Amino acid sequence: MMDILLLQMDIAWQSPENNRKHIEDLINSSARADLIILPEMFTTGFCMSPLNIAEKANTATLAWLRSLAEEKNSAIAGSIATEENGKYYNRFHFVKPDGSCSIYDKRHLFSFAGETGKYTAGNGRVVVEYGGFRILLQVCYDIRFPVFSRNRGDYDMIIYVANWPVSRIGAWNALLPARAIENQCYVAGVNRTGSDPAAKYNGGSALIDFLGKTIISSDTGREEAVSGSVNIQLLKDFRNKFPALADADKFILE
Repeated sequence: MMDILLLQMDIAWQSPENNRKHIEDLINSSARADLIILPEMFTTGFCMSPLNIAEKANTATLAWLRSLAEEKNSAIAGSIATEENGKYYNRFHFVKPDGSCSIYDKRHLFSFAGETGKYTAGNGRVVVEYGGFRILLQVCYDIRFPVFSRNRGDYDMIIYVANWPVSRIGAWNALLPARAIENQCYVAGVNRTGSDPAAKYNGGSALIDFLGKTIISSDTGREEAVSGSVNIQLLKDFRNKFPALADADKFILE
């Protein structure tokens, strides 16, 4: 069993220090969880000017995440605009209580908003083992590309962190359970609220089970931290009873 906190928050534009403080306040007012999930680019908002806001790899926010994870004895996950070797990445960080960190660089950059011209795409997917679960890390637009996230028998849950606007929220609401059903896995999706210079956001964060049923969801249109639990044995039992993944098409991603 793993308790998960979905932190659906309003992100202050290009204000890392304020956002980190706000996150601490929200976590401190919530029940303890084994895993805390933050939205995409939780320190700045979905900013297409990385020169002004991207952090160096292994600096301020990562140090803060490590300290907070240790203090709360929880893993913490979310993406940060990151600069490394002169390139910018929308980098998902998964930090465990022992301070170890796994990173995934967003593979599918959102060309519609100009992300492809500012950031560098990742070249592989990342699965993290934590709390008895194998967890696939994904960021926002990745959810529209099911081949990339297809379960090859290598994970039990997907995390999607997002800045997904109100104008296309119907797709988000449909795709979260779709990814859970087709991959026979749990899905945790965390979206932001509020607004930035380009869009408005109304949340829709949810934890979905392997049948596509909602375990817990946040209210739309407001900041909220909600928690739910996932059970690895229930998932294993269902996969054994209904082994649909065994009939999946074989393919290789280039």
